[in-house]
This record gives sequence, structure tokens and C-alpha cells, in this order.
Amino acid sequence: MAVRRLWHEQPADFAFTEANLAWARKMIGRYPEGRQASAVIPLLWKAQEQEGWVTEPAIRYVADMLSMPYIRVYEIATFYTMFQLQPVGRKAHVQVCGTTPCMLRGAGDLIAICKRRIAEHQHEVSPDGDFSWEEVECLGACVNAPMVQVFKDTYEDLTPESFEALLDSFASGNTPKPGPQNGRHYSAPLGGPIALTDPAIYGLAESKSHAASKAHGEAATREAPETPKARRQNAGRPRLSDRPEAEAARLPDGTQQPEAGAPVLDDSHKPEGLKAARDGKPDDLKRISGIGPKIEGILHSLGIFHYDQIAAWNEDNVAWIDGYLKFRGRIGREKWIEQARTLASGGETDFSKRYGKDD
Repeated sequence: MAVRRLWHEQPADFAFTEANLAWARKMIGRYPEGRQASAVIPLLWKAQEQEGWVTEPAIRYVADMLSMPYIRVYEIATFYTMFQLQPVGRKAHVQVCGTTPCMLRGAGDLIAICKRRIAEHQHEVSPDGDFSWEEVECLGACVNAPMVQVFKDTYEDLTPESFEALLDSFASGNTPKPGPQNGRHYSAPLGGPIALTDPAIYGLAESKSHAASKAHGEAATREAPETPKARRQNAGRPRLSDRPEAEAARLPDGTQQPEAGAPVLDDSHKPEGLKAARDGKPDDLKRISGIGPKIEGILHSLGIFHYDQIAAWNEDNVAWIDGYLKFRGRIGREKWIEQARTLASGGETDFSKRYGKDD
């Protein structure tokens, strides 16, 4: 690493603005007594944001605030290359990433523009004092190469034309919107997804029950994913999804319905439901491990309001619900029926005892 030294010309003094001083005191207050030195990097960064670079008076000012020896703060400022130790452009100091991915995607063209528009050499300030530039190592946005960082913001997916426009915007006194400059959303594929786009893959093909199930199909499968602990506990156990009924719902005439379509609502294996909860008071089905608010709402739409209804399900009922919710055996693995029987009899499960007390 090259030796970094303070600039040969320094201002007479430094002091935080009133707003920055309040921010600095709040930052120092986050640390326990005797550990205020932990705030040294944020305070140096705030000083750089205020002045554009870290001056020698700023180093002494921060050291005094934190009761640190000057040499300790000097060591930090000269070690981390994020701190500029000499004057930079007032409107923009452009850090061009020159690591391999960016170079392969055109960082050399961006550097050539910096040399032409700003200054021939790195760290030189442009004649008008508005710009400076340097080449740096990886700035962590390789998938959006090439990219640059201006002060705290990054600008990605650049071309020579968009980089020229970026410099024009800074020159006019504006701050361009950070992020990709080609219209893409963060690091998402340019132009949107191009693979796995067929709705049938996700069980959304048109069927008799598609209109009733499309609002909750994928949401139900994501609501309570199987945890690593549950996978270990259930390793080797037979799964209800191995039954043909769980893979393709049976129609009333006994024929098989393709998996792409959800089980139809008039299937004879659909659990018998109620028009409304008894006495208008449904049981809290969320006390069953694996049932969250969304799944509880779906069960209510099917007429399932009480523990004893779930406790009475047979294998065909379970297979139908599994298929309707696209659970693939989760009901059996999570033991909904056993839990429901315990709760229906007035007992408690390990989960219901914790329900409402933790996550």
C-alpha cells in the first residue's frame, strides 16, 4: 500500500456546522462511557462530507471530541483510502472502479473521459475547481459494471454517453439519481425475467377453481416454510405428497385432474365446511403450528372455523387440502390434525403455549 500523507497546504482551522455537531454528539452517545473512540470513523466521514476532504485541523478537532491522541486519528485517516487527504472537486470527486469486471465492461473509456474532461492525472482538480477523479479498486457492484462512485453514491451500468451526461448533470449543480443508469432495477435482469416465465409452472393454469385460488396460491406456500430443524426431524418419514391424490386431485367421477389445476371446490373429498362459525365465534386456528393469518383466512373461505373440524379430517380430506393449498404434504409433517385434537379437547400444544409470546 502506498504511503499516504497529509496535503502540503492546510486550512487554518475546522469546526462542524451546528447540524453536523448535533449529529456527531448523537453518534458519540451511541457508545458506552470509555468507548467514545469507536465513533472516530463516522466523525471523520462527516468531516469529509462537510469539507470534501479530511484536513489536519479536522483530524485534531475529531481527536479532541473523542479524547484521543492526535496520532491515533491521523493513523486512521491515512490508513483508509475512503478518506481524501487533499482537496477534491467541489461538485464531484469521481472514483472510477478499475477492477477486472469493470475494465472488461468499459471502465477504460470512463477513465479516458475523466482525463479529457477533468484532469490528465488522478487527484488533480479541474481548472474550475469543480471536479477531480481517481481510479479505485472494487466498489462492490460488479454485476452492474462499469460503475463509479461520487462521494457516497454509486452510478452503475454506465456507457461513455451516460457517463458524459452524468458529468453534465453534476456540472449544472444537480445530483443525479444514484444506481443503474440504463433503466434496470438494482441488479435485476435487464429487460425483466426471461426464464421460468410460464404461469403453468407455478400452478396458475386456468381451471374451474383458478378464479377462487389465484389470490392466495403462491402466498400460502410461502407463509410457513419448513425450517431446517423440521427437515431434520422429518427426514425419512413418509410424506402424504407421495400419494397420487396429493399430486393430482380426484374429480367426482374418479378421474385424475392435472397438477397444474387446483382441486375443484365441488370435489367429494373436500372437507365438509360450515356456512359460518358456531355462535359467531371461530377458534383461533393460528394456534396450530403452520397456520398463519393468510392460511386461516383461506380455511375460513372453505368453511373451516374450528379445531374439531380439522381434527375430523381423513386422509382424503388432507390430500384435498394439500392439493388446494399446494402444500405437498405439509399438513402431515406439521401434524395439524394431532394439534387440532389437543386444542379441541381443551389442551395445549408446545406451540400454542408459546403463541403470542414469541416468533
